[in-house]
Amino acid sequence: MRNTMLGFVALALAACQSAPAVPQTGAPASDPVTVPPQPALNPGAIPSGSALMDQSVTITPPAKGVPTRYAAFSGIWAGRLEGTYEAKVAVQTISPNGEVTVTFAWGNLGDNNPGEAAGAGRIAGKTLKLGRLPNGADVSLVMLPDGTLAGTYTLAGQTYTGVFVRQ
Repeated sequence: MRNTMLGFVALALAACQSAPAVPQTGAPASDPVTVPPQPALNPGAIPSGSALMDQSVTITPPAKGVPTRYAAFSGIWAGRLEGTYEAKVAVQTISPNGEVTVTFAWGNLGDNNPGEAAGAGRIAGKTLKLGRLPNGADVSLVMLPDGTLAGTYTLAGQTYTGVFVRQ
């Protein structure tokens, strides 16, 4: 009972958080875009257990035939699950029927060590649901009115929630 109440409190706190609006840029290009190189960091400056995404991950801007409601998911998103655990998701491609390819990276997450997995999924309405990741996790992301994503990550019977902001 106590854990259930704590879970509801954590969910309520996560729902109350808001992120600053991210301005939208002009129409996306039709060529794949590589994530710009990040400045070199001192390895000691990266906290152990951080969510790290491979620099070779590319985002292909949605084609003109992709509905705007689907195209809104395109890009790299970062957030914290349960306000503590770092996670990133790169929505790499989106087809006109809502099928997507993604890369999902997580930091230390409960008993799960940091990692990264490629996956696929589908957008239905305002929800992007990924197929089960190779580590056994189920991930869904819901587009919120403020342009952020409410994420749910479930692994081994444990569910983590958080808000993701476009990078």
